[in-house]
Amino acid sequence: MKNNQNTIPPRLAQRFLFWFLRNDLAEEVAGDLEEQFFARMEQAGPRRAKWDYWYQVFNYLRPFAIRNFSHLKPFFMFRHNLKISYRTLARDRGYSFLNIGGLALGMTVAMLIGLWVWEEFSYNRYYENYDRIAAVMQNQTFNGEIETWWSQPRQTGETLQAEYSAHFEHVVKSSWTREALLEVGNQKLQIDGLYIGAGAPHMLSLQMVYGSRDGLMDPSSILINETIANTFFGPIDPVGETIKLGDAVDLKVAGVYKDIPFNASFRNIQWLVSWDFMMDRQNLEERTGWGNSWFRCFVQIKEGRDFQEVTQLIKDVKLNAALNATDPDDQDDARFNPQMFLHPMDSWHLRSKFENGISVGGDIQYIHLFGAIGLFVLLLACINFINLSTARSERRALEVGVRKAIGSRRRELIGQFYSESFLVTGFAFVLAVLMVQLLLPQFNLLADKEISMPWGNHWFWAASLGFCLLTALLSGTYPALFLSSFDTVKVLKGTFRVGRSAALPRKVLVVVQFTVSVALIIGTLMVFRQIQHVKNRPIGYDNNNIVMTFIQTEKMNQQFEAFRHDLLQTGLIEEVALSESSITNNNVTNSGLSWPGKIPNMADEFVTMRITHDFGKVVNWKIKEGRDFSKEMATDSMGFIVNEAAVEYMGLENPVGTKMEWGKGEFYHIIGVVEDLITQSPFQPVKQAFFFIDPDRSYCANIKVKSAANMSEAIRAIESVYKKYDDVNIFDYAFADERYARKFRGEERIGKLSGWFTLLAIIISCLGVFGLAAFMAERRTKEIGIRKVLGATVPQLWQLLSKEFIYLVLIACLVAIPLAYHYLDGWLTDYEYRTEMTWWVFAVAGLGALLITFITVSFQAIRAATANPVESLRGE
Repeated sequence: MKNNQNTIPPRLAQRFLFWFLRNDLAEEVAGDLEEQFFARMEQAGPRRAKWDYWYQVFNYLRPFAIRNFSHLKPFFMFRHNLKISYRTLARDRGYSFLNIGGLALGMTVAMLIGLWVWEEFSYNRYYENYDRIAAVMQNQTFNGEIETWWSQPRQTGETLQAEYSAHFEHVVKSSWTREALLEVGNQKLQIDGLYIGAGAPHMLSLQMVYGSRDGLMDPSSILINETIANTFFGPIDPVGETIKLGDAVDLKVAGVYKDIPFNASFRNIQWLVSWDFMMDRQNLEERTGWGNSWFRCFVQIKEGRDFQEVTQLIKDVKLNAALNATDPDDQDDARFNPQMFLHPMDSWHLRSKFENGISVGGDIQYIHLFGAIGLFVLLLACINFINLSTARSERRALEVGVRKAIGSRRRELIGQFYSESFLVTGFAFVLAVLMVQLLLPQFNLLADKEISMPWGNHWFWAASLGFCLLTALLSGTYPALFLSSFDTVKVLKGTFRVGRSAALPRKVLVVVQFTVSVALIIGTLMVFRQIQHVKNRPIGYDNNNIVMTFIQTEKMNQQFEAFRHDLLQTGLIEEVALSESSITNNNVTNSGLSWPGKIPNMADEFVTMRITHDFGKVVNWKIKEGRDFSKEMATDSMGFIVNEAAVEYMGLENPVGTKMEWGKGEFYHIIGVVEDLITQSPFQPVKQAFFFIDPDRSYCANIKVKSAANMSEAIRAIESVYKKYDDVNIFDYAFADERYARKFRGEERIGKLSGWFTLLAIIISCLGVFGLAAFMAERRTKEIGIRKVLGATVPQLWQLLSKEFIYLVLIACLVAIPLAYHYLDGWLTDYEYRTEMTWWVFAVAGLGALLITFITVSFQAIRAATANPVESLRGE
């Protein structure tokens, strides 16, 4: 039995024993351990006996290793310090809960923000060549102001490919996102896609499941994503199958690509069809000149090229084309000094805000904002640890004195307190990870993200380790240095007392905590105030009960009057009219108009909308001067209705009746002036605009439902009539008020996130104050007992224990208010239509902080004040 490898002592352990001891004692120890091994093996089996043998060898060698191998001493000391730290934490569970809980909350906020920031910075990293892909954009100057457009003329891509091919790997022409009907058999889906150049799958490095990236080389082919392929064909290879696009066109499936992830541009694009197909099938005559920017263009520069270098080469492409054009409309475009440039893909998401032709950031400001919030909230949690650790200094003084008396050096004591910090941080990190995992689903809903815990990402764990080290050092440095500095003699004589100067850093840190909290409260209130201010802004029309649906066939457009008549006959509809685009999102602009008094060579620009006669009745716009369009007036076909901004822009004193020339000798006249309608961003001033009659090029049906009608019944009636005139496409609709409300989603999301993070910051601050109040009450137990015996009332005792914290919060308010005012004033300047900062916002924040402190401290103060003095004075 003893010769079996499973039933003999571990040879490696024995070698360690002889190598460390190297004397006759090794034989004796080895013999004793071997006897214990065989005895243990009979009781618990060979596996357990081997573990016990290793443990005994370790215990024999540990003192020898510490004495003779100084380089191993830090390991054993760290293990010893962790044991002491654990016992210290276990001895005072309330203090430990406040420390670990507060730190865990701070780390949770910091981790959530960190994951969000990482997701934002990783946007578009899905594409292999994202650092060489760019959108071709243009700056144009209108009346001294530079506007930046994503849209491009159709010829842009062709010119870049022909004249600058040495600098580009791919030049891809693209439409804007199109919603189209895809049909296979009896299955129909109304989904988004693109008409795009054949090089797009290569440029975007689409991951093909079936087929090839070259599929768009055939104009009669279509590429679809994996979700659509599974919906139509199931888990099989659909290459070669047929999909009907729209009402009559059959396209062959040439490939299936993996769904583009959430944090990437083009993620909603579910089908791709050749650009050449669109050019062949659609009537685009009016959109082919250099002066018509209706499309987009994307490029991938060759390796070794620089975006700025290529921009300098192509910046005058459109200007030169306009100067050399034979078409007067194209020549006229030179007045706007068009300048092309490349906007890199890695800047699309965070740096796509342009002012006067220059990139001034964008969503990157929210990265900075929430990054700062994450650091501040973590700092608040670390302050709690510092305050609670130093507040308990008198309790730890005797421990420090005894340790110093028996030979501990200061650096060893510092190591002990750092060990406590690392242990608390470790527990807090584990708790924070669990909380993040639980909160992520709700956080994703709030932030409109699809973030998940990157369990398998080694960079995440490396960052987490560094995060824990930073937190432990940040929270543990001051307590370690402070507690290790106590005088041994005074401590052991019992004459050691922490003076008032020792409490000053704690007071400063409490002020810092509440300064941050009050500033966050003010900031959150101002974000919501700005959103509400813009929401309450007059929009110039009534968007209630308006149902919008796009007419998708030319046949239905030609039969619009019959469609309108049938809707009115339902008795549920008040009025129906067409418009070129939706009333909530109109980005169509035109130029080249002349009017009396126009400044010579003025580069004009107007927002324009083609409509039908009854549009004003649908939106209930407010006529300020003149009249609305009328079917009884034949001359209205050459009439304009302008907004108030246009009247100011043109400098007209009596606008009604003013004649305006547009195009080649085409004269229009202003028949009415309406209140400014917000058809673009509600955060920006309304631009000069005019409306004119053109039913042939208006495709958005605006349907006003009667206020007394049941909306569900009205939708069913609209769908029934829609199907009568278009039995091919899916009836898709939207409410104008809901579409308008979407414009505030980004700001509302930021406001809600700020609110939640502010709430957590307040909770963390309150945990710290709660712990300090509890310690203060405990420390002054005997004083409170004596005061009660001498006749002090509960309110007097409450005041004694609470007033210090109230003073600190007042100081924090005095510091936070000017700081918040300074930064919020700069933030509001980003909005041309903005609210004002009023005194009550700062007053509410300050009073709120005082009330929260009052409630937090009062619990401990009243508890101490109502305690039985007999219990506290019994020892006296």
